Amino acid sequence: MQVFVTGATGFVGREVTRQLLAAGHKPVCLVRSGSEGKLLAGVSEVRFGDVTQPETLRGVLAGCDAVLHLVGIIREYPRQGVTFDRLHRQATAHMVAAAQAQKVKRFVLMSSNGACIDGRTAYYRSKGQAEGLVKKSSLEWTIFRPSVMYGVEDNFCTLLAGMVRVLPVVPVFGDGRYRLAPVAVEEVAASIVACLGRPGAIGVTFHCCGEQLVTYDELLDLIGEILHRRKVVKVHQPIWLVKPLLASLQAVPGCPLTVDQLQMLLAGNVCDPHPWRTFFSLKGYSLADGLRRALLH
Repeated sequence: MQVFVTGATGFVGREVTRQLLAAGHKPVCLVRSGSEGKLLAGVSEVRFGDVTQPETLRGVLAGCDAVLHLVGIIREYPRQGVTFDRLHRQATAHMVAAAQAQKVKRFVLMSSNGACIDGRTAYYRSKGQAEGLVKKSSLEWTIFRPSVMYGVEDNFCTLLAGMVRVLPVVPVFGDGRYRLAPVAVEEVAASIVACLGRPGAIGVTFHCCGEQLVTYDELLDLIGEILHRRKVVKVHQPIWLVKPLLASLQAVPGCPLTVDQLQMLLAGNVCDPHPWRTFFSLKGYSLADGLRRALLH
């Protein structure tokens, strides 16, 4: 199958293209000019365009059997035009229109656990709006809603590991008891690829979480154990102090977190993974084993 992939240079996209190749598919990757060097080795077909500029998408789906729309951001940079609305809602609208116009019926969207048009944050709302556009289309869609994903060079567990490695004490926002269900990027990618051959996945939204629930504090301790830190010393910061500080600093380059990201973290990120795991026959592995592979590669 010839599969059109957006977001192929990203954390999830690179793993998806790797698994597409392993399964015998041919990934056709959309990239902006100059970004092709970030693609996984082995990708043989590149098409140039930009999901935020619909005029660049004319004809790019020629010969393709399916679209995997994986573009997403976790933080906005409005001055550079990088916003949730533009990269999630508008970009999805453009890809849906392109798929419909170019007669590619199969469409897979990577969303996020917690996506909702009435969500608590702009991130969740934009993801919910993107889902709505896909569901209202004439396409044969499947939606994946992953929780916090981890893997080599992810943007969450790798960041925590970096703090655990170098800091004598690790700052924690609030009480550290908010719950997470980290999921391996390999498992999410495997199900995205597998759904292409599963008619029963059409019209289904899959919630993708790891089977092991941990608090934020427990996750730090587990990472410390993997990195052979005898004890991870934590300093819990009161939320009433952190929020106004982040609000004043989040626009500054290098600020590690935004108020929206803090709100999502404090709300937790869990789901029932069993329908997804059962449908795709995912065997899974322990969180400790998965993190060990990701952090000690």
